[in-house]
Amino acid sequence: MMYSLMPLISTLAVSTAAIANPSLVVEQSSAWESGYNASISIENPASSPALDGWLLQWSDGPSIESLWNGVRTVDGGTTTVINESWNGTIAPGESHSIGFTAAGSWPPSFPDLRLNGLPVSLTMIPGAGGGSDGNGDTSTPPCVQDLNADGDVDINDILALLTAWGPCSNPEDCAADFDANAQVDADDLLAMIGVFGPCPDGGGDIDVDGRIVAYYIEWGIYGRDYQPSDIPVDKITHLNYAFANIGDDGRIAIGDPYAAIDKLYPGDSWDQPYRGTYNQINNVLKAEHPHLKTLISVGGWTWSGKFSDVALTESSRILFAESCVEFIRTYNFDGVDIDWEYPVCCGLSGNTYRPEDRGNYTLLLEELRVQLDAASEADGREYLLTIASAGGVDKLLNYDLAGIAEQCDWVNTMSYDFMGAWDLSIAGHHSALYANPDNPSANDDVRLHYNGAGSVQPWLDAGVEPDKLVMGVPFYGRAWGGVGNTNNGLFQSGSSVPPGTWDDWSSGVTGVNDFFEIEEMLASGLYTRHWDDQAKVPWLYSVSQHGGHFVSYDDAESMQYKIDYVQDLNLGGVMFWEITGDRNETLLNVIYEGLIAP
Repeated sequence: MMYSLMPLISTLAVSTAAIANPSLVVEQSSAWESGYNASISIENPASSPALDGWLLQWSDGPSIESLWNGVRTVDGGTTTVINESWNGTIAPGESHSIGFTAAGSWPPSFPDLRLNGLPVSLTMIPGAGGGSDGNGDTSTPPCVQDLNADGDVDINDILALLTAWGPCSNPEDCAADFDANAQVDADDLLAMIGVFGPCPDGGGDIDVDGRIVAYYIEWGIYGRDYQPSDIPVDKITHLNYAFANIGDDGRIAIGDPYAAIDKLYPGDSWDQPYRGTYNQINNVLKAEHPHLKTLISVGGWTWSGKFSDVALTESSRILFAESCVEFIRTYNFDGVDIDWEYPVCCGLSGNTYRPEDRGNYTLLLEELRVQLDAASEADGREYLLTIASAGGVDKLLNYDLAGIAEQCDWVNTMSYDFMGAWDLSIAGHHSALYANPDNPSANDDVRLHYNGAGSVQPWLDAGVEPDKLVMGVPFYGRAWGGVGNTNNGLFQSGSSVPPGTWDDWSSGVTGVNDFFEIEEMLASGLYTRHWDDQAKVPWLYSVSQHGGHFVSYDDAESMQYKIDYVQDLNLGGVMFWEITGDRNETLLNVIYEGLIAP
């Protein structure tokens, strides 16, 4: 049989060598006792024409309970999934993912699988909860038809396929059964010939060279109306979901259950294991953008009150760490971000503080690291541990800098909020990169070290590797009202807190303006932009607004200086708070172009 097929093989190989057909990747994202979440990615190689409209069809197959990013119909034993109105075109080098929840065990089978009526190669990638090779390795070669793994689909791979022709005696070891129908047949041969030649690139996603860590706020889905689909996933590498709380029992706890796991998004159903923003970012966005990693951020300014108790004893640390591992496994996060604001002192007045917090913080992170590493080995995937660190040098005295960094994958420095309208005596820069010695503050820490460089240097002085430091930048400004026009308001006193972008009855006036609103202020003609060449940041000033309106913020110019600083010191990237503040992506584009874009 091998020899009788050779003329056909030669003819097909020559005629299709320049054509790379689309392929499918089915990847599990999470699992539980009775089912799993997964995605089906249609990958269109860069050498192929655009795919205008797509239709997937198979017989029998997995017991799908819900499906999103596609329209599913079932007729008898045949399942058909067609594109939505908005995702029918898949450009060369791009991909599109359909998410689904299924009952039963992994892996599923897709008998008689067709894409637009033609056989298509299929790659299965297990995820958390099953399907590894027993050594924790769940990776699958991106070019599954390259059976001998030499980087090319060629005659040697076809000969290997023909050797395996017929029913699979052991389907798990039947590498040439690309459509997972338990036999190597003509459909698998055609799928291999369709990608004959050098293995196609994965395509369709960013090449990650530096970390871009975005905070996504849980309450953004409400008045801000910033939904998960609005996230520019192609310009970030990591998404920190803010925030989870800590319960009275010392375990991690969902902050807002409706936003996190209950809200229905398009394609959701009531019988999913969970819905909400968790499902959107962890099972929908990540399926479409495999480079994206998500972390659950615990604490923050409002919910740091219980950290001192959680970190106090060995048993409390173990309990908290166990709950975090269970949490990220349940909701398919890639890690945990600890936002303790702050150990020993200086957060909300109602928080619990202890002098022992300094050492206990390191011990808490050590326990998290141990348990996350054990889960990583068991699940065959990497779990990350990061923190958001105070920016003020006085607060950093309460951190075991080297000990903390040893446990973390990286540290996000909160290099902002150095000045604000909580102190009306001086209107100054809340996110300067460097000190301006003209700052009249009597506090030497504020005058000399409350700036971006001052928030990073203590870590470097402690011997922390630069790549473990991710410098934070703000996508918002801080403002003062009633500021006199001497020196265009810089370093003058104020008399009031002006309104902010999202003020409401509960917040009152905040003086916090998102960057997109600051852009509108500047465009109104009522404000003048000024530049501090020592601090490397701008400010706006208006004589007519709010009795003299001084606004400290970052713009594209100052952001570029910060990117240059990160690159000059070989730091690990940039973090920003938070993603809803830069609606025009003005600041994000500077970060992306400086750290990621070719």
